[in-house]
Amino acid sequence: MLEHDGKLRDALQDYARGVPEHVALAGQFLQLLDEGGEDPFARSRLAGHFTGSAWLVSADGRRVLLTHHRKLERWLQLGGHADGDRDLAGVALREAQEESGLSGLRLETRTPFDLDRHWIPERGQVPGHWHYDARYVVRAAADERFVVSEESLELAWRDIAAIAADAQADESLRRMARRWLAA
Repeated sequence: MLEHDGKLRDALQDYARGVPEHVALAGQFLQLLDEGGEDPFARSRLAGHFTGSAWLVSADGRRVLLTHHRKLERWLQLGGHADGDRDLAGVALREAQEESGLSGLRLETRTPFDLDRHWIPERGQVPGHWHYDARYVVRAAADERFVVSEESLELAWRDIAAIAADAQADESLRRMARRWLAA
């Protein structure tokens, strides 16, 4: 077992510990980690693969930076494919930096804040597949001026309480907003 696989295993077990509704989902992530065959950290594994995302909160913790995703045409958290990187917390931090242009970002913890397994529809030559998305809290520094990358149509700081109350928002964003507010 590779070192990062052991760290991810520990982080997934920490995520599930004491929270019954997290156990089954964390179990699916652990199953993917344990499967033989194709690398679950590579997007070439078309049955499904790991991704890393950032719940990128403002310095004061009241807002989150969201992307209007170019391909999916939805407001989502920043994140992306692991592309062979077995450190999903590092993937989340890297993607947050690349997609926002913000400097001074810091990872709050190496335990996922949220896990989400979601279906990505067929696009071009890539068939539909599962993303096993581990989401980590990343905190912005005082300078919150972002740069929109080519992966986004737009970026925006959104009030977390407003996301939690918005019935039109992506359900996983609402779940993370509610979890953040409850913490």
